[in-house]
Amino acid sequence: MDGNGRWAESRSMPRLEGHRRGADNIHNVVKYASKHDIKFITLYSFSTENWKRPQEEVDGLMRLLKRFLPKEAKQLKKNNVRLDTIGDVSKFSDDVQNAIMQSKDITAECDGIVLILALNYGGRDEIIRSVNSLINNNEDVNEDNISNRLDTSKYPDPDLIIRTAGEYRLSNFLSWQSVYSELIFLDVSWPDFSEEDFNNSIELYYNRVRNFGGLIK
Repeated sequence: MDGNGRWAESRSMPRLEGHRRGADNIHNVVKYASKHDIKFITLYSFSTENWKRPQEEVDGLMRLLKRFLPKEAKQLKKNNVRLDTIGDVSKFSDDVQNAIMQSKDITAECDGIVLILALNYGGRDEIIRSVNSLINNNEDVNEDNISNRLDTSKYPDPDLIIRTAGEYRLSNFLSWQSVYSELIFLDVSWPDFSEEDFNNSIELYYNRVRNFGGLIK
């Protein structure tokens, strides 16, 4: 969900206003996904590298999380959307961790779309945590065991990854899981990401040939 800060700055707004507008757009994206019968959406919300941003911006993002999550969870429950997270949330303050846990509890019984927020998430960090867990439990370090220890172990690998705001890289997002994902990069900033952008991305995805390293017969 890239481009929130730049979107705000281009309109002479504080960067945090861009993050607020980006959070508001999550409602729309969940609606778009439901129209396409998509079961899982993962949003890169706060990376392990985002701690390097100015303290004022980090503090503002933490306040946004505390306000957004409980409020959003109630709306998600009404729409039968289950909220989950990936990433090492233990690095957040106790009040942010509580907001995360309470929000997940609110939607725990929902069985529709699963909305996964990547919070303090980094692909390399996830792989390291997975391997260390195997070593600590005297388990073999192999592909299946690593996959089973990842934060996403109960979810399928992503079919499609969309990055907004004109950047052409994954920036440490789902490094293990994305090896056969289709990638789409858009110039539009996240607050402006529309249903048309979503539909165009889905159409592009369906027009690609996916052979997972094999040959098309």
